[in-house]
Amino acid sequence: MSEHASWAAITAEDPAHSQWYVDRFRGLAAEGADLDGEARLVDAMLPRGSRVLDAGCGPGRVGGALHRAGHSVTGVDGDPVLVAAAEADHPGPRWLVDDLTTVDLGETFDAVVCAGNVITFVEPALRRDALTRLRAHLVPEGRMAIGFGDHRGYGFAEFRADAAATGWAEDVLLSTWDLRPFAADSTFLVALLRPAAAPAPPGRG
Repeated sequence: MSEHASWAAITAEDPAHSQWYVDRFRGLAAEGADLDGEARLVDAMLPRGSRVLDAGCGPGRVGGALHRAGHSVTGVDGDPVLVAAAEADHPGPRWLVDDLTTVDLGETFDAVVCAGNVITFVEPALRRDALTRLRAHLVPEGRMAIGFGDHRGYGFAEFRADAAATGWAEDVLLSTWDLRPFAADSTFLVALLRPAAAPAPPGRG
């Protein structure tokens, strides 16, 4: 299995991987680890009671924290094991099993958060599809916070080109969720993006 495999490929080869992932974060929470860094950044971007789409919500730690902060949260993930854990551990948000490359919820949100290297677990040929679908779920004045590391085979320059090609404009680039600036040698990217003034057509450009 390649270290850059998609989540679907990883779980197909190791069906226990999803439960391992759930147990890992349950263990960290039980130890008192701070798991809310991404949620704090997104919360700072929004007025109380905003509508947030947690894209690739996993077992719900980010969306759960945003719900506790007073926002209306919908979480979407393609892995039913992770969504079941989100429902069990973080009641309140709406948790859905869906594919980020084709999702169509029929509504828009004030913000989108895509944390935990989620975009890198999408099949490379479908990443622009995912970025297009996420943009379609955002209000014109909304923003998306998306973060991932450079160890997952998705170069930052390639991501920025994909984002521009799918109708996103850059507001701020950071190297951490706690607001450290992005630099040429950064190994992690947190991009705060907004819809570009003129939407790009759907597809891979």
